[in-house]
Amino acid sequence: MSARPLTPVTGKAAARREKPGFALSLVVPMHNESEMCGIFFGRVVPILKDLTENYEIICVNDGSRDDTLEILSSFHLRDPRIKIVNLSRNFGKEAALTAGLDYASGDAVIPIDADLQDPPELIPQLVERWQEGFDTVIAVRSDRQTDGYLKRTTANWFYRVIGKLSDVPIPANAGDFRLLDRTVLDALKRLPERRRFMKGLYAWVGFNPSTVEYSRLARVAGNTKWKFWGLWNFALEGIFSFTTLPLRIWTYVGLGTAIFSAGYGFYIVLRILIYGIDVPGYASLIVLLLFFSGMNMIGLGILGEYVGRIFSEVKQRPVYLVESVTGIDGSSNARSQDSHGATTCG
Repeated sequence: MSARPLTPVTGKAAARREKPGFALSLVVPMHNESEMCGIFFGRVVPILKDLTENYEIICVNDGSRDDTLEILSSFHLRDPRIKIVNLSRNFGKEAALTAGLDYASGDAVIPIDADLQDPPELIPQLVERWQEGFDTVIAVRSDRQTDGYLKRTTANWFYRVIGKLSDVPIPANAGDFRLLDRTVLDALKRLPERRRFMKGLYAWVGFNPSTVEYSRLARVAGNTKWKFWGLWNFALEGIFSFTTLPLRIWTYVGLGTAIFSAGYGFYIVLRILIYGIDVPGYASLIVLLLFFSGMNMIGLGILGEYVGRIFSEVKQRPVYLVESVTGIDGSSNARSQDSHGATTCG
């Protein structure tokens, strides 16, 4: 992704980007990351201290079944800049990320995974590009050798497909690890959809982007939470959330099938009239019947994907529910309720 020519940043927008006065928020979704908490904070906190005096780490506990919440609470007691948003259950990474972004108060916000595959040592470079005037600085994976062959292959195919189909250009090999200016974050919080594909939402809001390349590292500890079926459903979410092209393609498939059927029917009639013989073909009829029945089912499946998303949206359930927050004042909670109907329980 090439950056557009920079628009000079002036006034208050320029002042809040200056060191050491700017506020920086890290948003970290966590699900069963008890093994990673100490390692993560040990790597991240010294980097943030060198960048700015005013930082916060928003840790979103996404329904962890281990002692992640207890460990986070102990770290908060040692450093109140480590803050906790505890969701009422596991809502999934996109919802947890949305919750963290809703509660973040910084002038710049950086979503990052707790597994340290995205190196926190890149954060100063992201901040530097932001201070140059870019509103979004995207960390792009130039090397994914630490990922398995299947994951690399499917990821490459996914980015190719969604790049061709999506109504909005979505950068290839770019995850959630990026820097967002407060202007971009406020724009994201205006998007009301419940079924959220964050990579697409980042691209949709636009603004002035830049990229920084890095090599993806191996997970330091613990196991990945992503399985093949989850990745497959995540890919479908991205495709069906950001393009209606599958519906349009199926219109053309139907039109082509109708033309072929009409032509074949005309050929059968001519053959009977010219040669006076009926065309035997019980087997071919069965094959055609099964083939077109399968085509109909695929078409209904594609239609069902869109209808299912309409069904989810019209219910207007909140993206996430918060059981408790630690270290965050009430004003941040009000922002989350305004954004996505998020509710604090208890």
